Amino acid sequence: MFSHLIKQTLRKKKAIEFMEVDRILFENKSSPEYPTVVFYAGVHGNEPAGVQALQRLKEYVQLNKVKLKGNVIAITGNKAALSTSKRFHVEDLNRMWTKDKINKTLETPSEKRNQEQKEQFELLELLDEILVEAKGPLYFFDLHTTSSETIPFTTVNDSLINRKFAEKIPVPMILGIEEYLDGPLLSYINQLGYVSFGFEGGQHLSETSIENHFSFCLLSLQIADILDADADRKYSYIKVLTENAQHSKEIYEIYYRHAIDPSDHFFMETGYTNFQKIKKGQLLAEVNGELLYADHDARIFMPLYQSQGEDAFFAVRKIPKWILSFSAFLRKQRIDRLLILLPGVRWASLSKNTLMVNKSIARFFAKEVMHLMGYRSRYFDKEFLLMKNREADSKKELYAKADWMR
Repeated sequence: MFSHLIKQTLRKKKAIEFMEVDRILFENKSSPEYPTVVFYAGVHGNEPAGVQALQRLKEYVQLNKVKLKGNVIAITGNKAALSTSKRFHVEDLNRMWTKDKINKTLETPSEKRNQEQKEQFELLELLDEILVEAKGPLYFFDLHTTSSETIPFTTVNDSLINRKFAEKIPVPMILGIEEYLDGPLLSYINQLGYVSFGFEGGQHLSETSIENHFSFCLLSLQIADILDADADRKYSYIKVLTENAQHSKEIYEIYYRHAIDPSDHFFMETGYTNFQKIKKGQLLAEVNGELLYADHDARIFMPLYQSQGEDAFFAVRKIPKWILSFSAFLRKQRIDRLLILLPGVRWASLSKNTLMVNKSIARFFAKEVMHLMGYRSRYFDKEFLLMKNREADSKKELYAKADWMR
């Protein structure tokens, strides 16, 4: 019965390119003591699939009188860009969530804000309201798609609570993207301590992307204990994601980003798909008239096939599950506290959640070791690395009684 209802709802609309939508797509209010799940979609205006999936979620809940034991709010990101099918108008809304850029938006008079600053201001107001009202566990999910062909996957800031929840989603998990991108929305929310990660549903205008997003939303509501999960329901949306992910639940880590400038003339070689293996010497792209070849064997991630964007492609590698288990052990035992005994390492903040590491000695303990202990590096200057601890901000106590934490 449930499987039929999902398929019936999914057939109602096809992927569309231009959208005029409200800021709040769907809202279900319950007791503030119950869990709250927040979905964002359309943070990039050329990615309408997540918005359409949330519209279908609203239809499904209303048409089938589904009881939700908790609070659900579905939020549109960049309304103006969605209406023109552009990634953004002035600046990338998903690169504006650094302290400096948020302050700039808040300090700029309303009549002088650019389009993305206007969007950000409204999103900040909404987020503040949510944080004030919610008393139970909070979850934030950002729905995206890619310009290249891909199976669905999650992008996860590397904290144990994020990992634990994302492990329940039957798609590949990608760790470490926060090291390479400045200012994503969910990196900002991660710093507030909540479970928050991205879900990439597929290619931008693919009908399958909508199906994947819709299934992810239902599954995440079930994991958060907002949607009851009888056997038929659980099987249906897990089945969709499992099959569309080609039964892959691999865990990968990003280790390389090839950045481009907005002024660059960049052309990715046609035919690359996400997670595709590439060989040393293989032609990848043309940049400002020069051919770019792979300098080592790798697995390419999110190759760029759109006009806007500063990430030409990434490279990822698989992480064995035993390493993640060992990592969880080290973090729970707070072994990282011993790192300051090393020469050239000191705390960068009074809260002891960030290390400042002298680059001249950083080569003596591999970056991978720091990752095991929950630290992700950001460049500070020519001499030092700043390494942020992802566990220090996590509100673990908020989720201690959740079934998915067991």
